[in-house]
Amino acid sequence: MISGCIQNKNEKHTNTESPDAGKGDENMDIQNIKVFSSAFESNGTIPRKYTCNGQNINPPLEFEGIPEEADSLVLIMDDPDAPMKTFTHWIVWNIEPIAKIEEDSIQGVEGITDFRKIGYGGPCPPSGTHRYFFRVYALDRQLELKAGANRKELESEMIGHIIAEGELMGKYSKT
Repeated sequence: MISGCIQNKNEKHTNTESPDAGKGDENMDIQNIKVFSSAFESNGTIPRKYTCNGQNINPPLEFEGIPEEADSLVLIMDDPDAPMKTFTHWIVWNIEPIAKIEEDSIQGVEGITDFRKIGYGGPCPPSGTHRYFFRVYALDRQLELKAGANRKELESEMIGHIIAEGELMGKYSKT
């Protein structure tokens, strides 16, 4: 028999974790952030200006409900309707926890997208109408990632630190 593997029935187990253990993990009650844009309605059409057929600049985004304890925001824009896999169009982290991102602006550190470029890559579906999600996450810390990190690296660093999240979805089809 291996010593220490069986607990004596008369022993009481005490929780030695700190009260903050697990703060920010998936078991925590994650708050909701409302995400909207003055350029398009939720579930509406993203204007051509913000696509590969236009100026290819990011649309203005606004947030409500960012928790006071947030140290930074992360923004991920993707297209789940892409042919092979969910296509990442934009990733930005270490955004100050502010209520607005202006049109055509960079407010944090940008990573590499599935276009194999750093920065915003607007909607550009090969065919049909695609959905584009702008997802925002409030984190309890700044991330120590260098510019050019990819989405997998970003999401790995976010684990255990998300305290609020929200999303806005817009649609676009080439005409």
